[in-house]
Amino acid sequence: MIYLISAFLITAFLYASVGFGGGSTYNALLILYNVDYLLIPKIALTCNLIVVIGGTIRYQLNNLIPWKKVLALIIFSAPFAWIGGRLPIDKELFLIILGISLLISGVLLLIRKEEIENFSKSVNSKIGIFLFSIMSALIGFVSGLVGIGGGIFLSPILHLTKTIPSMNIAAISSVFIFVNSLAGLSGQFSKTNTSNLIDNYFEYSWLFLAVFLGGTIGTHLGIKTFQPIIVRRLTAILVIYVGLRVLIGF
Repeated sequence: MIYLISAFLITAFLYASVGFGGGSTYNALLILYNVDYLLIPKIALTCNLIVVIGGTIRYQLNNLIPWKKVLALIIFSAPFAWIGGRLPIDKELFLIILGISLLISGVLLLIRKEEIENFSKSVNSKIGIFLFSIMSALIGFVSGLVGIGGGIFLSPILHLTKTIPSMNIAAISSVFIFVNSLAGLSGQFSKTNTSNLIDNYFEYSWLFLAVFLGGTIGTHLGIKTFQPIIVRRLTAILVIYVGLRVLIGF
């Protein structure tokens, strides 16, 4: 357990410094640790919430959150995150969806981000609003289903479409992750077959403390020793590796 706690602390530190919660890597670590698959999304979403709270507050204090844009995204993603979390799913399907999600997340992490200075006009166009609404709903559903916040999908998409300034994307992702994690976790705990898992859930409380400490340090200090691009690529390799292991079996 000490190795898992240490891994969660480091993950929270690294992800918090760039506005993410770390849900995909928490999932990967829990899979490698052979945790009950019914507990994995609950633990990962809880850790997400703990980590991104500090980041959301930090971005708000610096006036970096464009609330109109964020609300337009989460109004569609949050209900679907709850539905995804609420939906019963067997182990095989869960592992397939999780494995594919990890692979996509890893690939997206490898994509180098380009600086964007201004909001694109397409963000406020009818077609732009429609496409982003569909995207938000899909990301929300997958997020709740497998226990991630969705920021690892949203952020690269926003960078690739060049619709929102880079300085605002991390802030948007942080709020997006917080709301989706909260909705997904609510859905996860509303399942009828989870009452007997509550005790097991709290056995992992040390992980919650670890991500709180790591996330707090990461939020305030950021990454000073490691370049974010290097951290992102190393994390991508881990996530892709675990995604492949999940899909081909142990």
